[in-house]
Amino acid sequence: MRFVTYDLAVDLVRRMREPIDAIRRFDPDLARQASRALASVPLNVAEANGRAGRDRLHLSRVALGSLRELGAALDVATALGWLGEPPLAVERDRLCGLIYGCQRPKRK
Repeated sequence: MRFVTYDLAVDLVRRMREPIDAIRRFDPDLARQASRALASVPLNVAEANGRAGRDRLHLSRVALGSLRELGAALDVATALGWLGEPPLAVERDRLCGLIYGCQRPKRK
């Protein structure tokens, strides 16, 4: 069975290639940090999905924190004029909501 939150996280990775490349032209360090945060999202979502209890909660929180870190990097790049608008804001907000929902205990 497909896990929509994971699928959307991987799709975000795919769609963020160009914005990250644009940031890299101005600040390679910020691009690396944004890339690490971006990769952390699907990795932690996938791992959380296979866990229970506190492990699941912790990994969901890490995924959400990484997604917010990516958002901050995009906001900084936008504020510096390197990007027109923070890309994929609606998609990132939707993914944030789904990851936040994953923090609830699983129903039996």
